[in-house]
Amino acid sequence: MMDQAEQLRQRVSQQIQYSGSTRVIAVTSGKGGVGKTSFSVNLAIQFSKKGKRVVIIDADFGLSNVEIMLGIRPEYNMADLIYNDKNIDDIITKGPLDIGFISGGSGVQDMVNLDKEQIRVMISKLVRLDTLADVIIIDTGAGISDTVLEFVLSSPEVVIVATPEPTSITDAYSLLKTVNRNKDFTAVDKKIQIVSNRVRSKEEGKEIYEKLNMVSTKFLNIQMEYLGAIMQDSNASKAVIEQKPVSLAFPNSVSTRCYQEISNKMLELDEVKEEPREGIAKFFLDFIRHQKRNK
Repeated sequence: MMDQAEQLRQRVSQQIQYSGSTRVIAVTSGKGGVGKTSFSVNLAIQFSKKGKRVVIIDADFGLSNVEIMLGIRPEYNMADLIYNDKNIDDIITKGPLDIGFISGGSGVQDMVNLDKEQIRVMISKLVRLDTLADVIIIDTGAGISDTVLEFVLSSPEVVIVATPEPTSITDAYSLLKTVNRNKDFTAVDKKIQIVSNRVRSKEEGKEIYEKLNMVSTKFLNIQMEYLGAIMQDSNASKAVIEQKPVSLAFPNSVSTRCYQEISNKMLELDEVKEEPREGIAKFFLDFIRHQKRNK
């Protein structure tokens, strides 16, 4: 029998047409402090340099790392979209290279409490975002909180950032294991990718991926893709102190070249596979469905 959350999703879906053009990427990690937000911001910069229109949604509640790195202060957030009659254009703050930024604020967490009409209005506003961006990067929180899991479940494309620390690798596996237990998860419908951060060599980066992929393939039947490694780089630490993305502060640095390589690979893989997309409005409708089902 169809549950209430699924009935809601179908009713709203019948009233709204999705553009299906925007690539939605959720960036996450098993634990904090592994450079997840730095990856999100630098990836956005590299995509923008290649002519892509990019919007970052900061869904890491309680922290403002993205706005600090971009050097911007948003006036509005997702809550204003829901409660204060603001539109998508109102809540997007422009950063360097014309990258758009949306602060999740309390709005994303509040979505579980919205009634049918509020959801319909919000989703109809989000459809506009699909016409403004080619790529939307969602910087999730770290760990295995319910909200992080719902973002991973809703996103067609997930990038997990891990470092050589044993706890980072085991926590990344724990995240995969928890996602795999959810009845809404199907590995066939999801692209899960690994980026190794702060490694001393390309070989060390590949080793992190191989360890994770071996156990996830064997025990979870989840096969992941490897996007590449970001080298340990003193310039990256300097950029953090300067509160700037390393791709802008040190465009010729080792780590910036790594971001360039990874972004090139992501664009090449996307062009080869030509996977169908349903955009950010569909993403958030699925996110609300998962929230209501797990409430």
